[in-house]
Amino acid sequence: MPQQLAIIVLVDVGNALASSTLEGNTYLFDNMKLHGSDNQGTGELVTAINGSYWRDGSQASEQVLNWLPYSLGSIPPTVPRGYEVERARQTDEDALAELTELAAKSTVPSADAAAELNRIRRNVGTRVKTTRRTRGRMSGQKIVDVMGQVVTEDATAAASYPAPVITDIYGEAVDSKIMYPAEYGSPDMVTDGWYWSATVDTSRPGTYSYMMRIQLHKLAQTNGELRWDPVNLTCASSLKITSEPRRNAFTKAGIGQLPIPPAARPGRDA
Repeated sequence: MPQQLAIIVLVDVGNALASSTLEGNTYLFDNMKLHGSDNQGTGELVTAINGSYWRDGSQASEQVLNWLPYSLGSIPPTVPRGYEVERARQTDEDALAELTELAAKSTVPSADAAAELNRIRRNVGTRVKTTRRTRGRMSGQKIVDVMGQVVTEDATAAASYPAPVITDIYGEAVDSKIMYPAEYGSPDMVTDGWYWSATVDTSRPGTYSYMMRIQLHKLAQTNGELRWDPVNLTCASSLKITSEPRRNAFTKAGIGQLPIPPAARPGRDA
């Protein structure tokens, strides 16, 4: 069975949108640091892929890569999937309770009532307009900050950005048929049910570059309405395929039993 490797694509969405580039705003990690991956935590990650071979030198299996994009400075993906919806529902319930209480106070002056209504309106927050390109999880939802608090129209700078979306993987490694990427459906709700994966031909050692097309979303106001506008940027990375077989992560030795001799238990004769 092919070995599974994960590549984390962590994007500073706010700075990337401000500078219109992913260069210097992307941090890549994989789980092959002890096996030769270079430049961990930078935008120039070189993922090490050690070939898996039989004793006769023939290729034993392919390598499988999985890309997982995340947003830096946004609501973490580890919170429950319905977190934002629950927060929005709670603000609606609080507003209804406050309106009921205000209506029961028949002696409230009109000026004070107007100020109270304006306060309640601000606490309710702002919803994003649904567009053809932003249907689904982002459409019609309230804007929240990284603490889960709803955001009003005049405080959208504190909004939590949606997670980046990888829309394509291409470049030298794909053109040379070193890897075969595709988008797959998954029951994993952290990835919104979709993720990018690829099989890698480990029988051709060398360093091969590839590109990721990543879609970010920028909060924009048009005709008095807020919406998430997609912004497409690109990010480069590389694969380093070696002819060395897989090695033991504990001892760096080849495949086989760990060199730990059996020891007599304390209190027992050898």
